[in-house]
Amino acid sequence: MSLITTLARLEAIRAGRAQPAATVRHRHLAERPLVVVPLTTAGEAGAPLGALVGCDRDAPRLLVVPQPRDRDLRSAFLAELADVVLPYVESFADDVELVEGKEADPETGRQVKVERELCADAPQLIVPSRAGVEFLRLLGRSTRFRRTADQDPETAYPAPPRVPLLGRWLTHFGERARVPGSSLLLAMTDLLSRHWATGQSSLEDQHLGALLAWIDPPVEEGLTGAEAALRAELGRDPEGQLLCPPAGPATDPAFDNRLLAPAIERYDRARSALAAAEDGVAADALLAHLSEAEREIGELVRSRTLPTWENVWRGLDLLRALPEASRVPDRWTGDRWSFTAHRDRVASGEPPQPRIDDAVTAAQKLARREREQAKLDAQEALDDPLVLAARRLTGEAFVGEVVEVAMTYTETKRPSPRPLVTVRTEDRPHLGEKAKVFRSLEGKPQTARFVAAEEEDGGAGGAGEVSAEGPLLVVLRIVDRMGRGKEPALGSVPEKGDRLCFTLFEHEPRGGPKLPDPENTPWTHGGPPSDPAPLPAADPVTEEDLL
Repeated sequence: MSLITTLARLEAIRAGRAQPAATVRHRHLAERPLVVVPLTTAGEAGAPLGALVGCDRDAPRLLVVPQPRDRDLRSAFLAELADVVLPYVESFADDVELVEGKEADPETGRQVKVERELCADAPQLIVPSRAGVEFLRLLGRSTRFRRTADQDPETAYPAPPRVPLLGRWLTHFGERARVPGSSLLLAMTDLLSRHWATGQSSLEDQHLGALLAWIDPPVEEGLTGAEAALRAELGRDPEGQLLCPPAGPATDPAFDNRLLAPAIERYDRARSALAAAEDGVAADALLAHLSEAEREIGELVRSRTLPTWENVWRGLDLLRALPEASRVPDRWTGDRWSFTAHRDRVASGEPPQPRIDDAVTAAQKLARREREQAKLDAQEALDDPLVLAARRLTGEAFVGEVVEVAMTYTETKRPSPRPLVTVRTEDRPHLGEKAKVFRSLEGKPQTARFVAAEEEDGGAGGAGEVSAEGPLLVVLRIVDRMGRGKEPALGSVPEKGDRLCFTLFEHEPRGGPKLPDPENTPWTHGGPPSDPAPLPAADPVTEEDLL
């Protein structure tokens, strides 16, 4: 936690409401997201109880499993979920645009220009909390390998036809959610806590009702954020039920014991009685009792999920009020490429994602996530002065005014411009000898090297040898992005009076060394030999070996 975040949390406690942790919105929000509010059965993480799903705030679709221990009812629930999710996902697959790119020619190995399809937009799933993201990943893992009756007529429990496809898409969304900055699958609690700092811990921020109570407390009731959050967490009605149900997928034990368990028991009795009916007239009456018991469970599930559904949309309203950061569209383009690539894999008939990644794939995923995290941190700081303030406090960036520019050149046969820029700053960057600093120039990083630093009153030396108070004069040498001519390109060199921001971190972190192909991976990391060498034949059994 940065010092700025700590100060914001303390200020939230003093003011009685959450404080902004960002001035812009750092995640993409689709115009038509699919909101999923799931519930699971207590004690069985993979047994769904129900869900509210939909793109229309006023018309969610309720999915219910009256008896979560029944495999057939769970399969019916997954089929209904697939009927909602897959049409939404597939509605983005056909609207494409052609993008020029380069790829290696298989014969010559040279880079040639090609045109590739890129989906014009991509689906976006939003769940209430981080636990909802893990639940969708679990559903994807448990369904993408299911066999259907068409694939295997002899399978014991065939899955509905589109359930394995649903599992592949949920797995893709779950994997993409682990990439920093991705917006294909988002948790509302993570979105809100990224943009507002509350007076509670980050663990308590995972309670959506309490988090919203801090951000938008009910002022008309005279409650502070802390009081409203406490009521959201612990407040109960006369029947002992929570006023603000958990955001799922877990349920409250009081709800399970007092309301849900008796309702499921009545449903089981009605179903058993219907199965034992001896004539049609009695069966009709018992069927009515069964339908009534099923409706009762549906109303209970709706009562637990509807408040969370409203809170998710309320959070979306708060986030849409923030302006979008300038680099968010670029990250969303990466999500669109990811969606397009998985669409092509599904269309080409490739098998589902493996249960366990091989060593090279796992290393590639880890390296990519580390690279994307560093890139996200840099982009958020460049987009948001409030985020940049935290980096300035730690000495990773500084902002100042250009007070002098001296044009110098390299001593080569073809001299190149290397201007010296003196920046007056109140910050204290941690600059070492010939350290690199970067500034954003037309969206690209321009590099400069640290030359010297001195106090404005005359004290000179390295950055670590100056006092902690008073303005500092930092001398930098610009080394790139000035064109190829003898004179620097127009606008590439700062002018006196410009106010600039320089960072000690790179704006576009580079990747590490290329990993070997799977066939060239050492056996210690899961590479060949794929088939173990046959063991030598055992010695023949003789009479001495037997008693």
